[in-house]
Amino acid sequence: MTGSTLATATLPVLDLSRLGSGGTEAESFRRDLREATHDYGFFYLVGHGVPHELIERVITTARRFFDLPEADKLAIENLRSPHFRGYTRVGGELTQGKVDWREQIDIGVEREPVLRTADTPDYMRLDGPNQWPAALPELQETVAEWYDELNRVALTLLRAWAVSLGADEGVFDAAFAERPSTLIKIVRYPGRSDPEPKQGVGAHKDSGVLTLLLVEPGKAGLQVEKDGEWIDAPPLEDAFVVNIGELLEVATDGYLKATVHRVISPRIGDDRISIPFFYAPALDSTVPRITLPPELAALARGITVDPGNPIFTTYGENSLKSRLRAHPDVAAIHHADLVEQNAAAAAQNSRA
Repeated sequence: MTGSTLATATLPVLDLSRLGSGGTEAESFRRDLREATHDYGFFYLVGHGVPHELIERVITTARRFFDLPEADKLAIENLRSPHFRGYTRVGGELTQGKVDWREQIDIGVEREPVLRTADTPDYMRLDGPNQWPAALPELQETVAEWYDELNRVALTLLRAWAVSLGADEGVFDAAFAERPSTLIKIVRYPGRSDPEPKQGVGAHKDSGVLTLLLVEPGKAGLQVEKDGEWIDAPPLEDAFVVNIGELLEVATDGYLKATVHRVISPRIGDDRISIPFFYAPALDSTVPRITLPPELAALARGITVDPGNPIFTTYGENSLKSRLRAHPDVAAIHHADLVEQNAAAAAQNSRA
């Protein structure tokens, strides 16, 4: 992998408990939150109130899942799910067309599939049930607790961002109120670097609103792009790494930027557990555009224009775009019509 690293640079550290102090301390926290995500798009979050016991249990349960026999994991392989849920074997996901070296289980909000008609948007195919391993029933209970805790933290942050940007604190609430599309991934990166760094996950941006990432203590590998170079973001004990997604970039006309990041594989003989929580609104929601105060609007750089990665204002379009690209095998099995449509559109664009 290429690209120099800013070894001495670090991400900001924010303490969420400051928000509960009220007054000038809360105002100071909101300012720091806004500036961290304007300057970096990433920060560490401490003081969030998620119990240490639950953090440890989530990591332990994740390891128990990946220690299951291969047959138990493949019984819930995502190839069985038109909703892209379940287990992905090592090498089963792509970023920018290159293989990511990790295994994982994708868990979304539990729902029945949407009954499709001619008027149903394609992205509603993403709604549906999860696949749970019969050999590890406690995974579902632990994930449910984890979802509730991180949903609280994410909503608190989102409301703090709104106020820091000059909007009402509830400006985003309607998009998340009834049918949020939050996704949890439980990921294991097997050792692959030898010592030349190899791709765990390639450089990308997140497609939703914000991400709360828990990484197993002592396991480095996450890197964040800043001014064309890479900042290492090793885990801090009981802290989350937080980053914004493309929809907050849309909401702020680029004042907040979704930041490119990647994961370097551990050395051969080691591995790494990582659990991202992608906080996302209803598939059919459009995140509101915020009218920024003049001093902030002057610093807004507009939404990133990348023909290879268009940013859609409706969350479901953004999410489906990402899932079809990341899992072409699932797409080919369950969504051949969309694959054909996209191929025809690409061919037409190339002739234009």
